[in-house]
Parts: sequence; C-alpha cells; structure tokens
Amino acid sequence: MAADQIRLTGSGASFPAPIYTTWFKQFSRANKGIQVNYQSKGSGAGIRDFINHTVDFAASDAAMNDKEIAQVKEGVQLLPMTAGEIVLSYNLKGVDSLNLPRSVYPGIFLGKIKKWNNPAIVAANPGVSLPDKEITVVARADSSGTSFVFSKHLSAISPEFKSSVGFGKTPHWPAVTKLVKAPKNDGVAATIKQTPGAIGYIEYGFARMSKIPMANLQNREGKFVAPGLAGGQAALAGAKIPENMRVWLPDPKGADSYPIATYTWMLFYKKYKNPQKAEALRKMVAYCLDEGQKIADRAGYIPLPAKVVEAVRKASANIQ
Repeated sequence: MAADQIRLTGSGASFPAPIYTTWFKQFSRANKGIQVNYQSKGSGAGIRDFINHTVDFAASDAAMNDKEIAQVKEGVQLLPMTAGEIVLSYNLKGVDSLNLPRSVYPGIFLGKIKKWNNPAIVAANPGVSLPDKEITVVARADSSGTSFVFSKHLSAISPEFKSSVGFGKTPHWPAVTKLVKAPKNDGVAATIKQTPGAIGYIEYGFARMSKIPMANLQNREGKFVAPGLAGGQAALAGAKIPENMRVWLPDPKGADSYPIATYTWMLFYKKYKNPQKAEALRKMVAYCLDEGQKIADRAGYIPLPAKVVEAVRKASANIQ
C-alpha cells in the first residue's frame, strides 16, 4: 500500500449497509488513494464508536440527539445520505398479498392481536385464506435505528403503543406470546424466512433481496400502499430539511404515501486532526450525492430529492 494511501473507517446502521458498501467500493475504485472500510453493526453501536473516536465517520437511522452531540468536542455534522422504507415482512404459505390496517399492525406488536385469522385481519383481506396460527413477532436484538423509526411510527399512530412502549433504539416490546429477536436487518430477514407464521420489521431492500413478501400498510388517508419507490417518494415529498438536518416522518401525509419512510444519516466530525482525511470525506460525500443516488432505486432505496442533495452538499463544507 502506498504511503499516501488514506484509510477511512466507519461503522453503524445496517439499514443502509448494502448501498453504502456499494458506494464505498465504487468510490475507492474511482479514487485510487482512498480506502473506505464500513462495518455494519447497528445505529446504536455506530453512534458509540463515533463518540468514542474509534472511527472516522458513522451512520445511523436515528440521527444523533443533542445529548449525544454534546459529547463530541469537535462538533458533529449530520448528513442525510439516502432514504428507505421499513416494511413488515411475513411468512405465510400461499399468502402473496396481505393488507394490514392501521388499527391492526400496532396491535400485533403490542401482543393484542395474536393469531393470523384475527377477524380484523380477515376483514381487510377478503378472499385470502388466513391460517388459525399464532403470530411470531421478530424484533431486533441490538440497538437499532430501524427499531427507532418503526417504534416512532407506531407511537404516532397508536396512543396505546405510545404510552405503553414508546419509541427508542431498544424498545421494550410487551409480552408478545411468541417474540424472537435477531441482530441487524439481515438477521431479522433470515429469521422471518425460517419461521412459518412470523412477521417482522426490516428495510425494504433486505426484504426484496431475501424475496420475502411485504404487507401493504394502511396510510393516514386510509389507503393500503405497497412499499416501493413511488410510495417512498410520496412520503418524503412533504419533508422540509431543517438546518440541523434532522427530519422525521412518523406518519407522512398524502394519499400515495407509504406510511413508514425515513432518511438515514452519516455522521462526521466538524474538525479533523488530519486535513487530508477531512478532504477525502468531503470527496466521499460528493461521490455519494452525484454518482450514488443514481443506483438508489435499484438497490432498494429512495434517491434523495434534489433540494435535499443541495442542502447536504452545502452542509458538507463544515467537514474540515
């Protein structure tokens, strides 16, 4: 390895890991002197590594809150780099399409709706044969931005969920009869695939990659929307990015909006000891904005709206 080779290390969210890994490989190929190494270990672990200065940058679907930012003396620049949807994937033989109403899916994660042939699920799925089978809920075992976004959405649409569980990177799921926990998005996807009668929450790209069916979820206008590019873009359309770059869409407006969509962030220091590292990181951000967004849809993510790309480009100048 050449002496002037710059190595950048990052860690964090598993939600965007497939697209980040692709971007970083392509970026390193286009910039011979820069190597990027990213470890997918969950948003909570990424934020911890970042606060402890064991990485050059991190990634999280749960942005960073003020308390976490206050622990970083160099200052923190949050940049939304891609967006995606959280889907409810399930394992039911012969059920290729499933509608889940707003009153139903919070009930499943509250342990109130225990069987697949519950009258409320049957009513939303005329002509679909639903088994008299107990529902196995699959949740994350690690500190997770996907859990944060999913529980924030459930808290927004269900007062009962908000008061009894609330939202966070490690929600305390209630005493669901059958609850299985697995690490990271790929762990949850694999567990759903292996468990007849299971349902769990994962990023859209993982469900698509694993070829597991995804439920159509009822949005705030009462429409059942399938996850995918159109519903995701409709959900993001109304979001204004504030100066601190933290924006949440716990229950997006719009008849065409898929109800659980989120931005996901990379986290940078505002001051680096090594100016060459800072320059390499700014270059990396520019590459992800210019080249990276072109492959977002193909990889199962939502390309950033043009206005967001410009806001991120401007803010990336703070990485010094």
